[in-house]
Amino acid sequence: MSYRKITADYICPVSSAPIAEGVVVINENGRIEQIGNRTDFEASELERHAGVVIPGFINTHCHLELSHMKGRVNTGTGLIPFITGVVTQRNAPPEEIQAAIAAAEQEMIDGGIVAIGDISNVTDTFAQKAQGNTRYYTFVEMFDFLQNQDATQEFNKYKAVFDLLETPNGSQKACVPHAPYSVSESLFGMINEANGDAMATISIHNEETPPENELFLHKSGDFIDFYASFGIHLDKFEATGKTSIHYALENMNPNQRTLFVHNTLTSADDIQAAQRWSDKVYWASCPNANLYIENRLPNYKTFIDANAKVTIGTDSLTSNWQLSILEEMKTIARFQSYVSFATLLQWATLNGAEALGFDDELGSIEVGKTPGLSLLNLDGNFQLNAATQVTKLV
Repeated sequence: MSYRKITADYICPVSSAPIAEGVVVINENGRIEQIGNRTDFEASELERHAGVVIPGFINTHCHLELSHMKGRVNTGTGLIPFITGVVTQRNAPPEEIQAAIAAAEQEMIDGGIVAIGDISNVTDTFAQKAQGNTRYYTFVEMFDFLQNQDATQEFNKYKAVFDLLETPNGSQKACVPHAPYSVSESLFGMINEANGDAMATISIHNEETPPENELFLHKSGDFIDFYASFGIHLDKFEATGKTSIHYALENMNPNQRTLFVHNTLTSADDIQAAQRWSDKVYWASCPNANLYIENRLPNYKTFIDANAKVTIGTDSLTSNWQLSILEEMKTIARFQSYVSFATLLQWATLNGAEALGFDDELGSIEVGKTPGLSLLNLDGNFQLNAATQVTKLV
């Protein structure tokens, strides 16, 4: 068996401190066999790079099936007009959809992403995923717009999608709720039953626009008119007097890994409530999509102070300019520069791998893992900037 002995200015294992002039030895399958220093090897054996070697990125939130919609929906309109744009404009010729999906997947692979938490409402991505080019955790997303009487019909529709998905090369799948404002108690129950007792990751969009909390606090706000525009009247819905995440917590399974997505309005009290509810809570942030849709970002200090397990996603090309975890890290560093590189790297790698249940192989540079390796053109100051680039090594 052949081996590569990769060295750089620094190796960043994530699970331990950076190693100056470190070396990572991998076999032909990308499995890490040894981690050491240059002094442990003959100089002629080493594959040398300038910069920082990191494990492959984990993209915990994507909508690959919307890749053909790049540039179709305006920026800065707010979530409800954005959703309306997606619903009314997502149709396209099948060949256009498939070509965009394949190109978007390759963009992520080239950008050092080694696993993707991907939302599916339909089967459009399934042929591409069946090729096994990268690892997916596919979240087959369900919603009934809070209409308990329609829950069984909607569940069966999406369960049929779920049943068609193949999961090669370690990929996984789960039935998941779309968001608190779009899933009835009945549908929550069916989703929980479908996933059963086996450990799964459940993704749910959370607190990304003010009308979401207005609906649950006061039964007011723009979601009332949004639903009415589709002929849905929330006559039986009653405000809970609490923020929307509490409705989700009351109806989800605390024994599963739960990935709350976006969280731009999530407060310290909301984080504490979720972390009291379960020790398996993760928080996916998609900063470029948050800026694209609502021109706002989460307060990351709130999550750091709570020792919350943050991960990073890209959302879709409908709501982003590219599918790059590095660009998401740069955006956080640009607007909230107190977040250190070490913290961002853990969010982008190991936390994401843990959230998706892939951390036995991915997320950190450790002997026995096959995490993929990438190179960032950083010096010893570890400062991300506009010129920072990623090169996939493995």
